[in-house]
Amino acid sequence: MLVTPGEAAIATGTLGVAVDIDAPAPLKALLERHLDVVRLGRLGREEVDEAEWSRLIDAAPAQARELLQTEGYFNARVVLQRQPRRTAGAPDRVRMTVQTGPRARISRLTFEFEGDLERTAAEGEPYSVKVRDELRTTWALAPGSEFSNAAWSAAKSQALARLQATGYANATWSGTAAQIDRERNEVRLFVVADSGPLYRLGNIVIDGLVAQDAETVRNLLAARKGAPVTEPMLLDFQERLQKANLFASINVTLDTSDPSAAANANVLVRLREAALQDYTFGIGVSANIGPRATVTHVYRRVFGYAATARNKAELGEKRQAWEGEISTHPGPDLYRNLLGGTVEWLKGDADIVLSQRVRLGRTVDLGRIERLYFVEAERAKRETDLATTRAIAYSINYHGVWRDLDSVVLPTQGFSFAGQIGFGRSKATNAETGPFTRAYTRITGYLPLGQAWYGQARVEVGQVLKDGLVIAPDSQRFRAGGDDSVRGYGYRSLGPISDGVVGSGDVVLTGSVELARPLSASLPSVWGAVFVDAGNAADSFANLSPVLGYGVGVRWRSPVGPLRVDWAYGRELRSSRLHFSIGIAF
Repeated sequence: MLVTPGEAAIATGTLGVAVDIDAPAPLKALLERHLDVVRLGRLGREEVDEAEWSRLIDAAPAQARELLQTEGYFNARVVLQRQPRRTAGAPDRVRMTVQTGPRARISRLTFEFEGDLERTAAEGEPYSVKVRDELRTTWALAPGSEFSNAAWSAAKSQALARLQATGYANATWSGTAAQIDRERNEVRLFVVADSGPLYRLGNIVIDGLVAQDAETVRNLLAARKGAPVTEPMLLDFQERLQKANLFASINVTLDTSDPSAAANANVLVRLREAALQDYTFGIGVSANIGPRATVTHVYRRVFGYAATARNKAELGEKRQAWEGEISTHPGPDLYRNLLGGTVEWLKGDADIVLSQRVRLGRTVDLGRIERLYFVEAERAKRETDLATTRAIAYSINYHGVWRDLDSVVLPTQGFSFAGQIGFGRSKATNAETGPFTRAYTRITGYLPLGQAWYGQARVEVGQVLKDGLVIAPDSQRFRAGGDDSVRGYGYRSLGPISDGVVGSGDVVLTGSVELARPLSASLPSVWGAVFVDAGNAADSFANLSPVLGYGVGVRWRSPVGPLRVDWAYGRELRSSRLHFSIGIAF
């Protein structure tokens, strides 16, 4: 049998007064927590005299009404019934009945401003007008909404934080009031914000630079002098400094110590530089390319210039590669110039492809958007048991990524779009020399479905356009199959078949739908999943015959990204495969 704490105390004879409260659950908890007669009622009768008990009991209705007013109930009716002591030594029992009535609602809001914001907005200055109007429209307690002290305090805190985040860092409330009309059960709100001065960007004061350039740090702010110093500006600045991979620790603050200098404010940047060079070693295994080992070397000051060199070597069962790049540090427009090269050896089920590339271009990472422009020269060789094909190509390319995700590492909502377009000229063995165009896009969407279920869908489309006798390099063409394509089929095992050998096609079309959820509440980072994949690569869309793969999997949503193990059945092959991606870096 369940008993309340009050009933348990009554049973022990230690209670002075037992109070039974009949009220909605949240309000009952509020009254039990704050009423004096409840709190002191837990004391023994000998510790409080009879006169004090009577005073506490008589004062309880008024105190209860005051507490209920903090929740917006200004016309609540509280009835108290005192029952006589049942037996000697037993506590008095008091019954409190609460009839709240409707909660009061906001009837009117008056939101005014003082200081620089009011003055410049009255003059029609666009930024001030925008800030003023947005603060009024985003105020949390709009007319018609229910009133409570907690909501009132939260609305004031949120509005002041928003105002301070727009560049008015010293903003305060010069006056706030909530006027109660009990007869109408309405509340009129009055708030007046003193904005103080608008802090505008003056100088960037940098502490901690040793090898890197102050100009690089200034470029990463990506704001003109005199711009309002907003909280998003400072957060974006700090994020860019982190992504630059030049600094081990970063702290960015606005100097508000002298409001008279707000028109030319200092942004304080305290840095600790990362080591000039470092090595990263890694081992891993995946169903696509088997076991592998990698080593990456980064040098953050190439020949004394503001540039970073990055080299990565990979040795694996099915893929061996070297990737190298020298890129400048971000300029005033955040773009980096780059010179890179790649040598890749890739072993498929029936062929081996060796390619060498060199590229020159520019790139920018704006968080949600990435852009890469480059020209590239490529030489490729494909060997099968029957023939060897060589090709050389020169191309100009644009790659773009657009993300709108709740998390880049572990997304559950939003979408990402990756698009590529390239124009080139190719010369291949036993083929004509001629132009080609390559287009590719990949769209992935994430959506919470409720009841701890999450959906994910992907569409991938690509095509190489060219004259019939022109052959683009194998690396510019398409194959399907593998972990991130059509599961249930081997890596790069889907494509047009010539003389019994799978090759690369001029078109690709794949899609995937997946449903996942945590396996248990005690292991929220371990998810189970079911999925269906379909698609193929071919010489043309008219000849493309999609194949189907489906199965189940387990995901571990680790801090560095999801690690996956999937069992997939390839319907075309009438067999199953295990797909997995597991790696360790140290």
